[in-house]
Amino acid sequence: MNPIRQARPDTAGRKSSAASLFGWLSFVFFLAAMMGKLIYFNRTLAIPNMAMDRDDYLVALGSLLIAGSWTFWAKERWRPLLLLLLNAALTLLIFADLIYFRYFQDFITIPVLLQAGQVSSLGESIASLIHSKDLRLFLDWLVLIPLTVGHVRIRSREYRSRRAFISGGRNPRRMMQRAAAGLLAIIVGAVLVAVPVKHATSTWAKGLFSSVWWSASVYNITGLLGFHGYDAYRYVKEKMMGGSSLSEAEIKETEAWFSAHLPDRQGPASSFGRYAGSNVIIVQAEAFENFVIGAKVNGQEITPNLNALRKESLYFTRFFHQTGQGRTSDADFGVNAGLHPLPSGSVFIRYPSHAFDTLPGMLRAEGYRTGAFHAYDAGFWNRYIMYQNMGYDFFMSKKDYVLDEPVGWTVGDKSFFRQSVERMSSEPKPFYSFLITLASHHPYKLPEAAQKLDVGPYKDTMFGDYLQSMHYVDEAVGEMIADLKQRGLWDKTIWVFYGDHDNSIGGTEPLSWLLGHPVSKLDMLEMKNQVPLFIHLPDGAQSGTYDTVAGQLDVAPTLLHWLGIDTAGSYMMGHNLLQPDGRLVVLRNGSYTDGSVFYVPSADGLFEHGTCFDYVSREKTDVTRCQPQEAEAKRRLTVSDRVIMHNLIKRFRQSSYAEP
Repeated sequence: MNPIRQARPDTAGRKSSAASLFGWLSFVFFLAAMMGKLIYFNRTLAIPNMAMDRDDYLVALGSLLIAGSWTFWAKERWRPLLLLLLNAALTLLIFADLIYFRYFQDFITIPVLLQAGQVSSLGESIASLIHSKDLRLFLDWLVLIPLTVGHVRIRSREYRSRRAFISGGRNPRRMMQRAAAGLLAIIVGAVLVAVPVKHATSTWAKGLFSSVWWSASVYNITGLLGFHGYDAYRYVKEKMMGGSSLSEAEIKETEAWFSAHLPDRQGPASSFGRYAGSNVIIVQAEAFENFVIGAKVNGQEITPNLNALRKESLYFTRFFHQTGQGRTSDADFGVNAGLHPLPSGSVFIRYPSHAFDTLPGMLRAEGYRTGAFHAYDAGFWNRYIMYQNMGYDFFMSKKDYVLDEPVGWTVGDKSFFRQSVERMSSEPKPFYSFLITLASHHPYKLPEAAQKLDVGPYKDTMFGDYLQSMHYVDEAVGEMIADLKQRGLWDKTIWVFYGDHDNSIGGTEPLSWLLGHPVSKLDMLEMKNQVPLFIHLPDGAQSGTYDTVAGQLDVAPTLLHWLGIDTAGSYMMGHNLLQPDGRLVVLRNGSYTDGSVFYVPSADGLFEHGTCFDYVSREKTDVTRCQPQEAEAKRRLTVSDRVIMHNLIKRFRQSSYAEP
């Protein structure tokens, strides 16, 4: 009798048990190897305050259990090969994230993958981003590949033999065991992930997923695999909220709003195109509130340079920041795109690939060289991706600056302005330059040598440090203006300076001490919502103090008017700053003002429960005084949200809704 046909159950059983054991050992080795790689990844990133702790290890292990759970549903002879392939895929993902982070200080997201051409800017730099120690990520392959290939070859020969065929047929019991093992891996993995994440997001990281400001903040909670899982979920969810979920009536209504409010964006005909071809420089100052302008502390001017600039510039005393949870990125978006921020999160993070009519994009179309300048990580607020979509020709980020004046998070504003002006002066003319300062970032602690004010009893307090930082930024602005004049650019440039958002410092006592009078509730509301706006025109014309209410959304329409660029075909909100009548400034939280009243909504959202302030008496008044503008304020926020979330500008351009 043919010996092959003499199947021996004990031999077949031993081989089957060996295969099963090898399959289990492969899974254990997969977990150990990938945990090591994730630990190496975290240590290599060295993000401050993000060292792995017990919860991070649990989340990482849970993510790996979930990622590998499906391999249990395959037969034992295939599991080692499937785990090797999964290992290779995850290793390449870790390696790609590592290289990407070293350059952009961010993680790869789906928008990045969909716009992979942007990564080509790395060019020859990719080789320099790979370190020899990164080979550790691939060392386990030297063992896994030969073992797995050998195992698969042996098991395949056995399967092809009749003995293997007889003993290895369908076994319902083993199928149930595999299914149960895979399900158990998912359940255990989900628990290991969910419990730490739930604890974090209900305590110290509360609201994280609704107000993500940096991908690393999500990574800090979810780990790398969890981050990519969340990124995929967020992307799919937001794509499902696309334009198709709006009715035709809503789309037409939204487009009609922009047509109806076109006169708001148009200024006097006499000033249209008056400064055509001028350079444009915008400085967005971190946490710069308006109350410091003109104020003194112990006889010293806090902002002497800006105070002097009021004599030859347009200075707006009631200029409101219109930011939301996106803070600095919201101010950037509002000024450059003329739309409101989102009710939660940041446009830069949530919708970086949507279509917008932006100041840099429109100026580039007119032949301007457009550049963004910010001496911090390019990935923070997803700027690297968003800025390309907004129409910037280049983005000068932290890696492009020489750290010759360390202040706070990065290079000090004096050096930042000097290096930025040097770069923009070498660019083709005309140019548009958008600069974001950082030295005055919370908690406002400057080096001792940079603290030049006598802040009295508030020395070494956050309020005292804030005043010091405002004085330092003012000094930096003075040096920047002097540099522009020396280079012959000042008289050829529209120069804009404004604050991005409030300083997050509560309490009225320090303000009362500084200003010399009690600070009322309306005073506090104004100071927390108002930032300075300076605009210096090339010939110094129209200088003076403007007491009309204005907001960040008003900047772009005004600049485009002066430059002679028609906004009729663009989808921007806001008013022209030269048109004082019919103004309405709406804030993201639902507050609004028309210059005579200021409305603050209540927590329950009911209009009648809100508070209405009269600007003349500076006291509370009957809430019905604020009613005439309620519907329009809500409508503006709704229109902006529709445009952003549903990518309506792209649809307007591509469909019959767009005007000829």
